[in-house]
Amino acid sequence: MKLMRIGAVGSEKPVVRVDEENYVDVSDIVEDFDEKFFGSEGLARIRPVVAERIASGPLSRFEGERIGAPIVRPHQILCIGLNFSDHAAETGQAVPSEPILFTKSPNTLVGPNDHVRIPRGATKPDWEVELGIVIGRRTSYLDSADDARDAIAGFVLVNDVSERAFQMERGGQWAKGKSAETFNPAGPWLATPDEIDDVLGLGMWLDVNGIRRQTGSTATMIFDPYYIVHHLSQFLVLEPGDLINTGTPPGVGMGFTPPIWLQPEDVMELGIDGLGTQRQRVLAPRP
Repeated sequence: MKLMRIGAVGSEKPVVRVDEENYVDVSDIVEDFDEKFFGSEGLARIRPVVAERIASGPLSRFEGERIGAPIVRPHQILCIGLNFSDHAAETGQAVPSEPILFTKSPNTLVGPNDHVRIPRGATKPDWEVELGIVIGRRTSYLDSADDARDAIAGFVLVNDVSERAFQMERGGQWAKGKSAETFNPAGPWLATPDEIDDVLGLGMWLDVNGIRRQTGSTATMIFDPYYIVHHLSQFLVLEPGDLINTGTPPGVGMGFTPPIWLQPEDVMELGIDGLGTQRQRVLAPRP
């Protein structure tokens, strides 16, 4: 299934995408795609309903509604740094021996086509196309990476927008450069694992103003999604609906010589195989 939330900010309704034109409305049987939904076997509960409604019809049609993030604001957004070997190389940093963990404020989450706003005082705003993992049940101390498969509700396209000066020049605390408002566009949909043939064979790309900046594949991940979930479960409790951003391939702005930073009115477009595409316009800082 491909879970989506459509509608105005704060009034999104949960639906299941059938194809580019049609969806199944499930707002009559679930309140939203939130912690309660994922933690109460919500995916298993709606699957037969969705199948029956697709078979019997009629389907609802997309009519240009705004697309929200496919999950409600989670307890935590956890992020893995330098998780692509080719990205580590472009930054001149060593390949990590275990996942580098940092956090991002949950209120950074926005829809896939919502605007991204540069924060006040920013000088080095940057882009990062990433694969996101959504946790499907309360999880801690998993015995193996293989056990992590049952803890994953699905996968989602995210843009881990960053402000590099805040991240690297303001005390070495990455969260400062990751947590500005609008800095985590997600969606357009959450794909359940059965929708993805090989999570380690997904093409990734990102354009800025129509110029290709990032081209990569999840095949160059250092730590795969199952390893990441198992690893994190040894240190903290993962809650249903939590989001994990798993790192970016090469081509980020700071990797160019000289670096390229986002400017007001720039347009970012990005995608991952099987997870759709996003488009964001960059806004100037608030006055």
